[in-house]
Amino acid sequence: MTAETAEFERLRAGDAVHVWRGRAPDALLPEDTALLSAAELGIVRRRSPQAAVRYAGAHAALRRVLARYLGEPPERIRLGRQPCPRCRHPEHGRPRIDWPPSGLDFNLSRSGGHWLLAVVAGHQVGADVEDGRTVDVQGSSAIVLTADELAHMRAQPTEELRLAAFFRCWTRKEAVVKASGVGIVADLRTIEVRPAHDGPVRVTHVEPNGPDTWTVQNLPVGPGLFAALAREAGSTGPVLLRDYRREIQNLPYDSDPHDDAYGPAPHDTEKEGAHAA
Repeated sequence: MTAETAEFERLRAGDAVHVWRGRAPDALLPEDTALLSAAELGIVRRRSPQAAVRYAGAHAALRRVLARYLGEPPERIRLGRQPCPRCRHPEHGRPRIDWPPSGLDFNLSRSGGHWLLAVVAGHQVGADVEDGRTVDVQGSSAIVLTADELAHMRAQPTEELRLAAFFRCWTRKEAVVKASGVGIVADLRTIEVRPAHDGPVRVTHVEPNGPDTWTVQNLPVGPGLFAALAREAGSTGPVLLRDYRREIQNLPYDSDPHDDAYGPAPHDTEKEGAHAA
């Protein structure tokens, strides 16, 4: 048994979720593009330079992480999609691993230069990360939050706390709809995520296929970032936060010195759970 497949067995035996955090490089790297599929390279070519770097960096990282569990070279892994549970369209359902065969499930989210990847065995999972910089909170809250959630957000005494309340709701909802496979087509106002509770919280969201109930929790991913994880209710294993820079790239832990340099850049956040891979 290789070290990679041993890691998969530990993941499955512990009913765990591994949540990997990373950041895209500052330039398009040949060692990243060399791992991507023809379809992924096509997306890179169609993006703006900054968005291309972030997409290629996150998707190369995705492949390197999955390779640890699958025991195959990153470039040989084939990624596809499940059909959408609502319309059955094959191009915007949950991502899946087409080869090699495995029981591994994953969910990738990106916001600005940051990415978050949840990996689990035998269950559905969803993750969302937001950098909080480019969202119109006042405009978005009315079309995203339930009445109770909106009241909770507006009751916060400072703008900073109102922002945190909004993104606690937003990331929890996004994690749920990405885990279920419907993504942005879902009406987020129908999903109650109980922002007054630190969590984990039990959230109900019914789709034609898959679980109806999810366990949702916030993730501590660093200053200025908001993140949440959704997994099938009844999953009781640990959630382990893992650092891509240290474990995959063999570099010291990065507290992200670039954070202060990011001002209001063009918003290229991509919901890559139900819509990626």
